Amino acid sequence: MNDTILVTGAAGFIGSNFVLQWLAAESALLVNLDALTYAGNAGSLIDVSEHPRYHFVHGDINDRRLVSSLLAEQQPSAIIHFAAESHVDRSIRGPEEFIRTNIQGTFALLEEAKAYWKSLAEEDQKARFRFLHVSTDEVYGSLAEHDPAFCETTPYAPNSPYAASKAASDHLVRAYHHTYGLPTLTTNCSNNYGPFQFPEKLIPLMIHNALRGEPLPVYGDGQNVRDWLYVGDHCSAIRCVLHRGRCGETYNIGGRSERRNLDVVRTICAVLDELRPDSLHKPHAELITFVTDRPGHDRRYAIDFSKISITPTGSPPSPTAAIATGSPLTTPKLEALASHADCAQGHHSRRRHWHAPLSGHALHLQAASAHLRQADDLLPAQRADAGGYS
Repeated sequence: MNDTILVTGAAGFIGSNFVLQWLAAESALLVNLDALTYAGNAGSLIDVSEHPRYHFVHGDINDRRLVSSLLAEQQPSAIIHFAAESHVDRSIRGPEEFIRTNIQGTFALLEEAKAYWKSLAEEDQKARFRFLHVSTDEVYGSLAEHDPAFCETTPYAPNSPYAASKAASDHLVRAYHHTYGLPTLTTNCSNNYGPFQFPEKLIPLMIHNALRGEPLPVYGDGQNVRDWLYVGDHCSAIRCVLHRGRCGETYNIGGRSERRNLDVVRTICAVLDELRPDSLHKPHAELITFVTDRPGHDRRYAIDFSKISITPTGSPPSPTAAIATGSPLTTPKLEALASHADCAQGHHSRRRHWHAPLSGHALHLQAASAHLRQADDLLPAQRADAGGYS
């Protein structure tokens, strides 16, 4: 077994941020297996493409022969499984791809991971190996206004094909631990935001449309509540779980930053009003357009992540101790994202890179300036999805 990790879906939003953080903070080699679907973008990692501890493989997690050969060749000590379809609206319009990737793909990966793990000759190698599955809080369903936040023991009640597919994958991971002994870990996170996010999710789509003077579509009455987690905090928490998590356990990861969708959109508009005082589209809040609500739209998510915030007695401080007060959804963060969007739009009319990394980020490897793909024809019918984790 080598000092190597295999990461699936690491050209996506959270995965690419994880790669950059890993290479800056850890010593192990990272192998990225990604199919480069519409939301995956190798350009997000262009600055580390020649990094000696980074290796990219273009492939599908359902390709079991490829996965098997990769595991045999690279001999990783861990698999971090990000690869997933995550857009709720897309799952409503066409759930088949979500079944194929999120359920069948996770099954294929688990089968090959199990075979690889059983083939390890030394017991200490088997004890070191981890399979970390990254999932979402949407598997828990919806909360009423005064309900307590989701915790790790909250019963599953998925309400969309996307959430159901992730719930199924979570159950598979649990079963492979309890049935076969595979050393698994599962994380369930709240809504992520930050650099590299594809513009079908709420924050990047609102910025994208507002800068162009296009409608800002808000579902229903806009009062749906989401907990917002900065992607860098999420990546730190995943590393914490990988290093310190107990096999077979599930860990919630949240941002302690509940916001109504409409309030988030209004804040973005106010930020853009300040950044572009001469804009023809000011005040940007006038672009807000209420649209027919999504079928089965969950009303509220909130996540209790106290389990991961507790440092076991006698162990060193957790690297995610700052999550409790970490990086909530704040006006300065939205200003940073919007500022990059504004600057990029002014220089690249067709290939904007507004979802490039934030300047001054602590991880110097994130100072990329690549012109990232943003194909307008992939934006889903001008609807903003506040759901999904990636």
